[in-house]
Amino acid sequence: MADMDGFREASDFGVGQTALQTSFHVKGASCMTWGMKDRLSRIFNPKTGRTVMLAFDHGFIMGPTSGLERIDLNIVPLVQYADCLMCTRGILRTSIPANVNKPVCLRSDAGSTVLTELNRNVLIDVEDAIRCNASAMAVMFSAGDGEQEAVTVANLARAVDLGNRYGIPVMGVTAVGKQMTRDARYFALASRVCAENGAAIVKTYYCEGFEKIAASCPVPVVIAGGKKLPEHEALELCYKAVNDGAAGVDMGRNVFQSESPVAMIQAVHAVVHDGLMPDQAYCLFEELKKR
Repeated sequence: MADMDGFREASDFGVGQTALQTSFHVKGASCMTWGMKDRLSRIFNPKTGRTVMLAFDHGFIMGPTSGLERIDLNIVPLVQYADCLMCTRGILRTSIPANVNKPVCLRSDAGSTVLTELNRNVLIDVEDAIRCNASAMAVMFSAGDGEQEAVTVANLARAVDLGNRYGIPVMGVTAVGKQMTRDARYFALASRVCAENGAAIVKTYYCEGFEKIAASCPVPVVIAGGKKLPEHEALELCYKAVNDGAAGVDMGRNVFQSESPVAMIQAVHAVVHDGLMPDQAYCLFEELKKR
C-alpha cells in the first residue's frame, strides 16, 4: 500500500469542464482498440497523418535483386529517414539493428518465387510477428488471379482475425492479377475488398483517377513505387498521389535503386510531409546528393 504520510486529498476535478475528446489522425481507425491505434500512430506521423514506408521485402520472391544485395550496406543507412520499415522477418532479424527504433510492417505471407507461378502464398505464424514487435502485418491480396484470388483473400481475412486478437493492424497489399486492367476501377475494387475484409491500411498503385480509389477506401491508402523511374518522375508520382488522397508512400526500388538513395528518401519525405512540389523536391535531391 502507498505510504499515507503527507497524503493530500484530491481537490482539482475540473468540474464544469468538458472532458477532452481528441480525434484520431488515421482514417477509419477512430473506433479501434488502443493497441491498434498505438501501432498505427507509430506508422503514420500524428502531425501530418502520413507516412513514408521503406519497402525492401522484394527478396522473398526475387532474391538479391539490384540494390538489395547487401541490406547492411544498402538499406541500413536509409532507415533513419523512413517512418516505417516494410521487410521480411528473416531480413529484420539478420540485418536490421534492433536499436533503430523504427516501426516495422512485417511481410507476413510467403509463397512462390519469380521462377514459378506467383501468388501461391501462406501466412506466417502471428506469434512470430509479435516476437518481432511488428507494428503491422503486410499480406497480399491478388484480385482477379483465378484460384489465387480466393487463397489470398482467405489469407488476408485470417491475418485480420489474428491481428484483431493481438492488436496488430494488417496492411492489404493489392497485387492485381493478369486478367485485371490496371485502372482506377480495378484498383478501387481491390483496395475496397481489402478494407471490407478488415485491413487497416491498403497498399496499391497510383493511376489516373486515383482520387476515386482513395475516396472510396475507408482506410488509409499508401502507394507502391512500382518499377524504377527517373528521380524527378518518382517525386512527381509521390506528389500526385498525396495530392489525390494517398496517406503516404511505400517505396522500394525508386529509393534503393536511386543514384543517391539517401538523398532520394529525404526528398520523398519532404514531398509527403512538407508538401514540396516535384521541382522543389528534385532540387533538394540534387543538393543532398552532393553532400
